[in-house]
Amino acid sequence: MPEPKPAYKRVLLKLSGEAFLGTRGHGIDFERITAIAREIKEVQDLGVELAIMIGGGNIFRGHRGTEAGMDRASADQMGLLATVINGIALQDALEKQGVVTRHISAIEIKSVAEPFIRRRVVRHLEKGRIVVFSAGIGSPYFTTDTAAALRALEIKAEIILKATKVDGVYTADPVTDKTAEKFETISYFDVLQKGLRVMDATAISLCKDNALPIVVFNLSTRGNIMNAVLGRNVGTKVS
Repeated sequence: MPEPKPAYKRVLLKLSGEAFLGTRGHGIDFERITAIAREIKEVQDLGVELAIMIGGGNIFRGHRGTEAGMDRASADQMGLLATVINGIALQDALEKQGVVTRHISAIEIKSVAEPFIRRRVVRHLEKGRIVVFSAGIGSPYFTTDTAAALRALEIKAEIILKATKVDGVYTADPVTDKTAEKFETISYFDVLQKGLRVMDATAISLCKDNALPIVVFNLSTRGNIMNAVLGRNVGTKVS
């Protein structure tokens, strides 16, 4: 049986911190992160150049700090550091699968991660290394969605794959509204106009201005990362 051919050569995968929760309510489920690492390795084995932007919501969210009275910048910086913890965990899980991985932090922490240098990151990808991005773009007030869009453009990724808890983009939250309808495809303009929670408006605008497509899919379904990379009909495509 011939090996399936990927639809994209270079991809940015956006993983929320919640992806690492598994059955836990907080922190990192190491069985879950190992399962994700196995799926990522299967994609890399097809020759796909893969970068990953990681969130930190399983550990700390900046808005929780601000709701408790923290300064917004300080709370966001705590959230960025939470993504670095997740980045270390994901790098370890990937390397246990035999995948050469480079952890790139937008906040300089030389003892645990490399700084972001665009040409160096591109070279890592060309050499077949998986790149894990953490700490967003290193600044408060910017989400990891915006960071994912920016890094995808900087490394010339062909698409952003956004792994979520639901199987695409809906007219409303399908968890609370059973009448919500799923979009197979949707334009950037409609996402912005309808206020749909795909990515934040800054991220969507960046993708729109640079014609960078986004596929939103359910990470919980085994094989969906592979299906998205192969260009199969999975989730919702924003373009």
